[in-house]
Amino acid sequence: MIVVFGSINLDLITRVERIPGPGETTLGGDYATSPGGKGANQALAARRAGAAVAMVGAVGKDAFAGEALALLTADGVDLSATETVAAPTGAAFIAVDANGENAIVVASGANRLARAAQLEKLALGAGDILVLQRETPPAEVEAAALHAKSKGARAILNLAPAGPPSDRLLRALDTLIVNEHEALTLGEALNLATREPEEVAAFLDRTLGLAAIVTLGPAGAVGYAKGARFAAPAPPVKVVDTTGAGDTFVGAFAAALERGLSFEAAMKRGLAAGSLACTKPGAQPSMPYAAEIEALAK
Repeated sequence: MIVVFGSINLDLITRVERIPGPGETTLGGDYATSPGGKGANQALAARRAGAAVAMVGAVGKDAFAGEALALLTADGVDLSATETVAAPTGAAFIAVDANGENAIVVASGANRLARAAQLEKLALGAGDILVLQRETPPAEVEAAALHAKSKGARAILNLAPAGPPSDRLLRALDTLIVNEHEALTLGEALNLATREPEEVAAFLDRTLGLAAIVTLGPAGAVGYAKGARFAAPAPPVKVVDTTGAGDTFVGAFAAALERGLSFEAAMKRGLAAGSLACTKPGAQPSMPYAAEIEALAK
């Protein structure tokens, strides 16, 4: 089983010719709503990739909650450890430009009240994987990772949004996933002289025994695990919207690891899933199912 501890949002998305700069207003056309949040996105991606998944987070008592959970519910994600709290459901405001690139502002809302103690409702143990991000309180993310370690489960952290993780958190992890920007932020936090994202990943594997992956957009991904380097290109696709592509990579990667595939094979499934997610608009609605992932990965 994969357990995801993280954020649950409703996304409000509009298309613009270009993303505005500071102090600038850009007019868009229509807008759409879609379930989102990095935690919920990764949970759905793992579920659609074929894993049994439980989502642990928090939503409000408002009208956004049902819509934010709709696709998780429809695809059979276990929500028994997700709680309703006295805060508004998280929301993300997303602008997508003519090239499919995006800019996002997140209002955390109920996500600030998600607690690692909710994991006690699930029988997390050896063979399970806990997936984490940084849209819930840092202390709770650390507590969740330590809980997984105490139960013999593996823990994966997607260091997004970028920020310095504690030493205790890093040492409780089995795999760390970052993009290029997040890798540089981590390198600075670790006082590394390098400005090369790949060297940050190699450092983590070499010094902490922590497997690390850097996603590189169209260039694919590079990872280090147990002293070995793994690299794979992203399958070429026609990009419509990159929203959720990174989360799709994380979920599909975790699902592949959980079913016993190698680190390299899991990376390739993550890349295939992330690429497919770029071919449709929105985050969760664009996430592919297992058969599509396998076909492209081959």
